[in-house]
Amino acid sequence: MTDKPMLILIAGPYRSGTDGDPQAMAANLARLETAAWPVFAAGHLPVIGEWIALPVLSSAGAGPTDPLAEQVLYPTADRLLAHCDAVLRLPGDSAGADQDVATARLRGLPVYHDVSEIPRLAPQEAL
Repeated sequence: MTDKPMLILIAGPYRSGTDGDPQAMAANLARLETAAWPVFAAGHLPVIGEWIALPVLSSAGAGPTDPLAEQVLYPTADRLLAHCDAVLRLPGDSAGADQDVATARLRGLPVYHDVSEIPRLAPQEAL
């Protein structure tokens, strides 16, 4: 158990293995999002880099397959990790998720591979 909620980056395949197919990327994002509720239910705040990067790309008139994506997707995750307390690495080949794990380890952040490994938030007494 822990006494402080953690901001946990959920990392896994997004563009990997999709050949730029929007439906395949949407399916990968949906798979990442399935981990959000269990992380939240454990008392923490889940975040996925694409939740931030995709609106940034859209505001620049670009999408995840545009050349600009290389300047936004990975840097967004790196900047986000400066604020995160841990990473949940979901299965699947992903250079970006592997980079997130490497960055987290360099920064001394825990890396979990299953939601069951994440310490639950201790119940708080009413004030």
